[in-house]
Amino acid sequence: MTDRNFTPTRRTVVKGIGAALAAPLASPYISTARADAAPIRFAVIAAQLADHTDYMNGAVLAVDEINAAGGIKGRKIVIEAHDIDLFTPEGTQAAFRKVADSKPHAIGCAFTLIRIPAVEALGDYKAPYLVGDTNFDLITEMKSKREKYSHVFQVDPPEIYYGRMFPKFLETLAAGGEWKPINNKVHIIREQGNYNATIARELIATLPSSKFELGPITEIQYPVQDWGPALQAVKQSGAGIIMLDHWAGAEEAAFVQQFVADPVKGALVYVQYGPSQPEFLNIAAGAAEGIVWSTVLGVYDDAQGAEFRKKYSAKHPGVIGLCYNGSAYDTVNMLKNAWSNVEAEDLKGVADYVRTHTYRGVDGAVSLDNDYQAALHYPLQTEDLSKGMAQLYFQVQDGAHKIIQPTVLAESKFRKFPWA
Repeated sequence: MTDRNFTPTRRTVVKGIGAALAAPLASPYISTARADAAPIRFAVIAAQLADHTDYMNGAVLAVDEINAAGGIKGRKIVIEAHDIDLFTPEGTQAAFRKVADSKPHAIGCAFTLIRIPAVEALGDYKAPYLVGDTNFDLITEMKSKREKYSHVFQVDPPEIYYGRMFPKFLETLAAGGEWKPINNKVHIIREQGNYNATIARELIATLPSSKFELGPITEIQYPVQDWGPALQAVKQSGAGIIMLDHWAGAEEAAFVQQFVADPVKGALVYVQYGPSQPEFLNIAAGAAEGIVWSTVLGVYDDAQGAEFRKKYSAKHPGVIGLCYNGSAYDTVNMLKNAWSNVEAEDLKGVADYVRTHTYRGVDGAVSLDNDYQAALHYPLQTEDLSKGMAQLYFQVQDGAHKIIQPTVLAESKFRKFPWA
């Protein structure tokens, strides 16, 4: 690509693994049998992880609403749940082969970890497959083999934009007078998986074009047994910005608890993605106050997003996820629009409709008619919110996640953190 900012990316590692302790997948309202009226069959591939549980719950909510309103031309949608072992090629491919053999009308998944083998396992069965993999390698492969993967869609931008966007976020924050950095050094605590390595690589490449500079890099490896060495390193560096480039919400919560007990005074702490998982706030509790985090796939708090949050919270009380529940809800509604205009059995026609019709959902606009068949990042790929999916920056305020950037979608302004 000639335009460096026209490359999508996302996390390659398990974002929800610390969430493996989360409640099991919701199964009410999920049918595995054909109804008399020839239902439209939506296969959901889901592991026992928090993000996947959120995805299933969001899909169920959407399907229930559509069916309650009469379905699609009188046909009900049924969800067919398929388990998956995300961590082995054999387990991943077995799950996808089973789905292909069952021949559903469409396939959805929060994310996989072994991506190319997953789509390869679908073989010649080309039902539309919509996934939130946040992965640049996958969509690069899709671009290079467009005809082969014409039915595969990544419904979020890739992970590369986490790294590329971070200096812009810091500059916007500082320019607004809401935050004055104690210095411009960025200390990266980097988990060794490909997802976090990609984010750090893109951040390192982008920093020289900003007023911020690279500080130390401290390596960690999942599972983190002891945060002591990393905490000691940030104390020694005294960097004004600390980026915890990890993914497991439960472990990130443990870091935050220990950090605030003996903080680097005045240092802004950014935690990568994991706070989107409910267990982050459940574990970190008051220690999370003032922490900043972001996601390229997040539920807005505009009128549409707020209504979704309200409906979802009514069914799932407590701290809710703010990513994959909305993504699944949007995915089902994207397919509803396609099935309302194209017969569900016309798999190519449905895929073509999904590709050529931008959908504005609770997680933003999903516009897939591009070389990568992936959602566009706002603002680095498009500055038009009606065509792009906004990367949302949150701060924990009064025990809740509040959007602070982009300004056009903000729920609140940045607040001085307790250790400032």
